[in-house]
Amino acid sequence: ETIIDSKEDYKAHNYRKSTGGEEEEAGGKTRREQRKDQSRDMSRQMEDSHRRFLQTMMANGIVDEQSARTLYQYCCETHNTQHVPDKLDDFIETINSKLQPLFMQIRKGMSEDNGDQFYALVNMAETDVTRMSSDYADNELELFRKTMDLIVCSENGKASSTDILNSADILTTKKLKKSETEHLLNRLVHDKWLNEKRGEYTLSTRCIIEMEPYIRSMYQDQVKVCHICRNIAFQCQICEKPTCGIKIHNPCVARYFKGRAEPRCPACDDFWPHEIPEVRRPRSQSRR
Repeated sequence: ETIIDSKEDYKAHNYRKSTGGEEEEAGGKTRREQRKDQSRDMSRQMEDSHRRFLQTMMANGIVDEQSARTLYQYCCETHNTQHVPDKLDDFIETINSKLQPLFMQIRKGMSEDNGDQFYALVNMAETDVTRMSSDYADNELELFRKTMDLIVCSENGKASSTDILNSADILTTKKLKKSETEHLLNRLVHDKWLNEKRGEYTLSTRCIIEMEPYIRSMYQDQVKVCHICRNIAFQCQICEKPTCGIKIHNPCVARYFKGRAEPRCPACDDFWPHEIPEVRRPRSQSRR
């Protein structure tokens, strides 16, 4: 028998009766909450459209946002499932909910070069370059680590081919010949771990997204984040005030200072002396 000691108890008792006891706790959650959880789980069931999307991500490793949206539409249309253009992230979240037990995830990140958004399939079980061990030999992995050292510790987020070639001569595993080093660098660019432009190498968007935990733990004193987007910043502009020194990605600089008469540091309010790049329109808009 229910004991009612107050008006509040009486109201709560009548409410539970009127709702069929839906607000009574069952296993730590109300029945209504449990039904919502079940409904949410059902709505996140993997379908053939999700599987096709995942297979393509596994084959490519990383795709830009426009390609991901095109792929999303294609997968839905191919398997006769509803395509909602602005629900790509929800579609990917359904895939991620099933990848979690496998310690994998599709993550979103930004290109430091142009500000474009990308989606990358990330192995979360391993957070350093050991995940590459099936594709690269020990001395090749060592050179990749040294290349990362050069890039992360540089002022401009770049490493010259000359410096990398010199590093190949001091490997502790097995030295690489010049031709072998050049071939390895070409592979690392082809596999989307590095970018190359006019003989200078940078960490690719894929590398930054996948290696972020490793980079943050190994280079705690060197790595800074962009003051605007809070992502790791290598290719960026730096406040020249010694007591400030914040970093801002070039695309973030373009967006933040757009339309401002006098650019000033968002942290210390000192004059921002660097050239302000133009805002680059996303690929999806420039194609129209």
